Amino acid sequence: MKNYVLIPIMIVSVVVSWYIWDNSPEYVRQGGPLLIVGLTCLFLAFTFGIERLLVLWRAGGRGNAGSFIRNLKESVHGGDIGDAVQACKRQGGSLANVVGAGLERYQALRQTVTDKKEVLAETRRAIFEANALESPHLERNLTALSTIASIATLIGLLGTTIGMIRSFRAMSHAGAPDATQLALGISEALVNTALGLTTAIIATVLYNYFTTRVDDFNSRMEETSFEVLQLLEHKKES
Repeated sequence: MKNYVLIPIMIVSVVVSWYIWDNSPEYVRQGGPLLIVGLTCLFLAFTFGIERLLVLWRAGGRGNAGSFIRNLKESVHGGDIGDAVQACKRQGGSLANVVGAGLERYQALRQTVTDKKEVLAETRRAIFEANALESPHLERNLTALSTIASIATLIGLLGTTIGMIRSFRAMSHAGAPDATQLALGISEALVNTALGLTTAIIATVLYNYFTTRVDDFNSRMEETSFEVLQLLEHKKES
């Protein structure tokens, strides 16, 4: 997600959070303006989650990944590099982009370079460079989800602390405690704690889910790239 997109999203999240807080039941509004920050974190967590879902869905490419890999290896093993390159372009996922970059480099070099070891080394380098470009794209905004989980927990703790301060202040009055202020303090503490923990749980689950998906993508890219390189190395010369 680009910075010029993130800023408007943050502004909209703050405005919507303020509107929800302002129109919430009384016991929610008693959580104080700090709830606006908590709600903003919650909306940002959902926003980053949806954005990552779309990115990883596109990274999977078209069709079944398992069938694509099998057909790709069959084409490479049979020496039909051109068909393998076209298959990568049609599939269009992250794995296809990485392997396709290596196959295109291999196809181009085989026409001008006679040393097979040099061709394979350049092919391996092309795959490494393509992978270095794809991985950050898959991992982008995962740090933001992790940060939101940490911040939401701290915001909940801060709201709890502020609420407890108000409660103890009400109890410190001479004579009978101020029941209204005591109730406000307890409500502020509990509402902020609930929202902070809810946001932290959601952000943590999303972060762990997307991290696992990215690790699976990277593992599959490394495994398939290695197998393709092995097939190219032992491919019979045409």
